[in-house]
Amino acid sequence: MKSLSLNVDHVATLREARKDNMPDPVTAALMAEKFGVNGITVHLREDRRHIHDRDVEIISKLIKTDLNLEMAAVDEMLKIAYNIRPKMVTLVPEKREEITTEGGLDIIIKKDYLTDFIKNLHNSNILVSLFIDPDIDMVKQAHKVNADIVELHTGAYSNAISDKDQYKELLKIVDASRTATKLGMEVHAGHGINYHNIAPLAQIKDIEEFAIGHSIISHSIFVGLEKAVKDMLKLINI
Repeated sequence: MKSLSLNVDHVATLREARKDNMPDPVTAALMAEKFGVNGITVHLREDRRHIHDRDVEIISKLIKTDLNLEMAAVDEMLKIAYNIRPKMVTLVPEKREEITTEGGLDIIIKKDYLTDFIKNLHNSNILVSLFIDPDIDMVKQAHKVNADIVELHTGAYSNAISDKDQYKELLKIVDASRTATKLGMEVHAGHGINYHNIAPLAQIKDIEEFAIGHSIISHSIFVGLEKAVKDMLKLINI
């Protein structure tokens, strides 16, 4: 059975549109657990554009499943991870002007820094995932810096216009997943995954978990969160 970690950032985005206290991402996380998700993902950005520190603190205390804290590899976030102690931290690249994460982490240019950063997280018994493009060389670099998990960026696959281009990107994900598994790392995938493009990804045996947010939260507006979550769980584990 493959796992689903629901990203509740987009609930917080809707809240921030009015700078109000609703909808509440904490409530969404707790409801999603009841509906069958295996974990909750939150991205605490440096600019706090959607998820806030308080959201992370409360979610970490109340949920029964695993918390995946997405964050930039910076000292401020390291201190927060020390305090929160999530099951897993996913290190992602971050640009202030981007709408959403645009690509995978470039491990090569920060290899020594990331090695030390990951070591510090491991010292607090936190698993470390690196959000990377589905590139075999980058997977190997993730192994060299002692990552436990790689989350493969599925944006190019999800945004492909033609069937040919999508299949080309799918093969990259297959090869990267296989390489990661051979190196002893767990494989996750996320970004742009929806109800229409999940099926081929779900057939990749090496992918153990999907981190999905936008499509589920969007679908829930029309059908409710319970059906949105359960519909995706069915597709992941057909």
